[in-house]
Amino acid sequence: MHSVRGENAALLRTPTLEDGARLWQIAANSGVLDTNSSYAYLLWCRDFAATSAVVEIDGEVGGFVIGYVRPEQPGTFFVWQVAVERKHRGHGLGVAMLDFLLENLSQHGVEELETTISPDNTASRAMFASLAVRRDCRLSHRALFDPSHFPDGHEPEHLFRITPHQEVG
Repeated sequence: MHSVRGENAALLRTPTLEDGARLWQIAANSGVLDTNSSYAYLLWCRDFAATSAVVEIDGEVGGFVIGYVRPEQPGTFFVWQVAVERKHRGHGLGVAMLDFLLENLSQHGVEELETTISPDNTASRAMFASLAVRRDCRLSHRALFDPSHFPDGHEPEHLFRITPHQEVG
């Protein structure tokens, strides 16, 4: 657990099974995330708690990050979803949860972060750019999934990567 100072004291921690329903609710209320089934969030809290984080504000979960370490690239953490309740946005909680996770995962050899962002999601683009600057890392992006990859008319998704600067030597 880790405390963050802001407008209110916030506690960063790994999720528990009891948080699953709340994560589903926050995703559904976000207005921008693809909401997975409630079952998926329960499984995430059970099976991927070590690669996920929640922020607790005044005893209630107010945001989350869920992700996983890529099996084919064990040094890369893939961020599946980041969400912060509307009333808690603008206080850097998303970046704080990502920092919390990266600090924990770096102890296991994780040095890189990946996520996908749709072209119109300027808030996510800004958050990941801020994280890269904060961590003195390189941010790159490229197209990954175009609408033809999706069966449901989904927007394209661009792959964003945050990697350490290469040392010149």
